[in-house]
Amino acid sequence: MSIKKVDAKALDKILETMVSTVSESKDEVFDIGEQCRKDFETLSKELDDVKIRVAIVITDSDALDSKARFARKRLSEVSMYFNHFSEEQVRDAYERAHKLQVDLQINRQLEKELRNRRDELELRLRGLQQTIDKAVHLVSQISVVQNYLTQDLKFVGEALQEAKRKQDFGLKIIEAQEQERKKLSREIHDGPAQMLANVMMRSDLIERVQRERGPDEALVEIRSLKVMVRNALYEVRRIIYDLRPMALDDLGLVPTLRKYLQTTEDYNNGVNLNFVNLGQVKRLPSDMEVALFRLVQEAVQNSLKHADPKQIQVKLSISKEMVTVVVKDDGKGFDSSIQKEGSFGLVGMRERVELLEGEMTIDSQPGAGTLVFIQIPYHLNNRE
Repeated sequence: MSIKKVDAKALDKILETMVSTVSESKDEVFDIGEQCRKDFETLSKELDDVKIRVAIVITDSDALDSKARFARKRLSEVSMYFNHFSEEQVRDAYERAHKLQVDLQINRQLEKELRNRRDELELRLRGLQQTIDKAVHLVSQISVVQNYLTQDLKFVGEALQEAKRKQDFGLKIIEAQEQERKKLSREIHDGPAQMLANVMMRSDLIERVQRERGPDEALVEIRSLKVMVRNALYEVRRIIYDLRPMALDDLGLVPTLRKYLQTTEDYNNGVNLNFVNLGQVKRLPSDMEVALFRLVQEAVQNSLKHADPKQIQVKLSISKEMVTVVVKDDGKGFDSSIQKEGSFGLVGMRERVELLEGEMTIDSQPGAGTLVFIQIPYHLNNRE
């Protein structure tokens, strides 16, 4: 069917219905996943409590078993030398042995019930985790479809002219966004969320330690707790920084790039990252500062990921009419004349530079490192 024969209004109506249906499905799956997460957290807390109770019951059982064996031995001695003991002593020995035996049986029954509950909770948690993982995966897939419907297909008539070139890249961007969101969710879950959960458990433990072992032991636990809280705070700040460095808004591009490269060097042992500012230290329009920061970030991460460099040098020059960025590494390089499949990082950088009406060139040869050269006309972003 040709484009001329397509009823645009009917197509838009169909598209709206599809987007609405997909959105509702996504919300339902998300609600299921969130409910499973809440159930998972509740059961996890119960499991932790059951494990603690199991440990206490086992300790009590061992103590009762030892006392019961001693009481039985005492009863045997009394029975053997019956005439040497008074009636009250005999009765006391019998009642004590009987009571300890009953307490031991009750304790063992409680231990059995707690172990069964623990096993049941662990099985339910595994099932909930599988459901959560499936829900996350399904929401991610639905989001890809939803974004594709709302962004790429909304203007079908205009998109058809460049669809062949843009389609793969557009989908890859969406997938990258979803992967980044998934990564962020996983980092928060495995990092600060897990640390804070441990803090809650350790705070409960401190109360118990203070009661059972005294304030000195509790103080040791409190110091350990402070370390955990400090680490959680560090992880939160690191995640926030990765999303968008606040220094970019407060201090500008130059200080933020310097800090970013220092932090990246700390995280990548063996790689030396140098930053050189050759021009003026001045503020640029906010959208331009963000774009330039992301371009440097992408170039540096590409180098670290693919080039195995020992040194990366970033040069920035801000003049009256031009911003120039150079990112050079001494890595293994590549043949820049060949367009690799899946090299959407470079494509994304070119797209970003084009939006700023700038130019980007890449000079690289196998074994000779890589140089990324970006020039963006500043005056175009400074019009009133």
